[in-house]
Amino acid sequence: MLKFLPILLPIVYAFLMYHFSAWRTKQMLDQKSRPLSDTALLDVAARLAAALDLPQIKVHVFEIDPVNGLAAPDGRIFLTEGFLRKYRAGEVSADELASVIAHELGHVALGHTRRRMVDFTGANAIFMLLSTILMRFIPVVGVWIANLVAAALMARISRQDEFEADAYASALLIKAGIGTGPQITLFEKLGKLTGNRGSAPAWLLSHPATQDRIVAIAANTARWQSPVAP
Repeated sequence: MLKFLPILLPIVYAFLMYHFSAWRTKQMLDQKSRPLSDTALLDVAARLAAALDLPQIKVHVFEIDPVNGLAAPDGRIFLTEGFLRKYRAGEVSADELASVIAHELGHVALGHTRRRMVDFTGANAIFMLLSTILMRFIPVVGVWIANLVAAALMARISRQDEFEADAYASALLIKAGIGTGPQITLFEKLGKLTGNRGSAPAWLLSHPATQDRIVAIAANTARWQSPVAP
């Protein structure tokens, strides 16, 4: 049993850290959120719900400034207050925010929020094991290399999740009669809205390049909306 401790301890530690992080996130969301009340946004959320044969989709507002949407570990969907400010200023439309809601629903429906626990645990276990091994040969630098490897692994997994959630959102938007046009136009203006110009190396980015996402959405749209041959 003792010989497995170097493997088991990092896994247990990472597992506990994930659950602590999820608990802390839930507490923060509970304290700094409110139900969405905008009529136009509730209408587009209702269209998404009808497309999924659900009575309703509850959307919450996370009262922070950054422009973002998120799916909480417990499955709740949030738009940030920063995003709503852009909406009220006319910089984004209700249909464009519907694409954000649909994307976050994709993360929940595809199990990304639950799978993230496994990914987080695995990446942290790899970091601890690698850092322990590398520190024997290259002190200080070994920790940096281990962290880089773990970060690159998590970024790769996260990018795949984003592509999958985009595809789910596209299918849902088409079914709801909204279409993927708002999804594409939102991505086209996202850099300006968030102020993020993507300065980090691509292999360390947790989200795919915006243009790659637009290309994938357009390809899915063309394939799913092409006429069926008689």
